[in-house]
Amino acid sequence: MNRKHHWLAISLLALVGCSSTQHGQLATVPHVDLDRFMGDWYVIASIPTFLEKNAHNAVETYRQAADGTIATTFTFRDGSFEGEIKRYTPTGYIRDTNSNAVWGMQFVWPIKADYRIVYLDANYTLTVIGRNKRDYVWVMARTPQISDSDYANVLRLIEGLGYDVSQLQKVPQRWEGAEHDTALQQPGEHGA
Repeated sequence: MNRKHHWLAISLLALVGCSSTQHGQLATVPHVDLDRFMGDWYVIASIPTFLEKNAHNAVETYRQAADGTIATTFTFRDGSFEGEIKRYTPTGYIRDTNSNAVWGMQFVWPIKADYRIVYLDANYTLTVIGRNKRDYVWVMARTPQISDSDYANVLRLIEGLGYDVSQLQKVPQRWEGAEHDTALQQPGEHGA
C-alpha cells in the first residue's frame, strides 16, 4: 500500500472505528452459513465511505482462510466504467461465532470496523450489510442487477433499521464478456 492510500485507510478507520449506538444494537440475521456466503457479491447500492463514492462495477469477494478469518477483496473502477481499478483487501474476523453475522473488518491493525449482516435471503443471493452507527450500509447481490421490487423491499428494510435512505446511492454496474474475471484477477498494486 503506498503512503497516500495508507493514510486514507487510517483516516477511514478513524471514522468507522468509533461507533454510536443511538438506535441501539443493529439486529442481525440469526445465522449465516459461511460456506454459502463466500464468493463474489456485486455492490448494488450503498451509503458509501469516501473511498467508494465514485465506484463503478464494485464487487466484494469473500474467501474463508484456514485460520477462520475472511480474506476480503473489494474491487471497483474509480469514477467510470473505464476508470482505474482499485482494490482493497481487508480481513474479516467473525466476532459472533453463534450467528456468524457480526464481523470486525480490519483494513489496518488493530482497528476492526463494525460489520453486520442484517439481511440475507434464503438463497444467499441478496444481502444487506450494516453498522450499529447507521452511517454506512451496503446492498449486495450475486448478480449485477436486482429487480425494482427487491430494491424497494430492501430500501424499506434499511429505513426501518434507522438509516437515512436519502443517502443511499446505487452503484453503476455494467459487465461485458469476461471483464469481471479479468478485473478480479489483476495484480493488487492499486489500493491495498
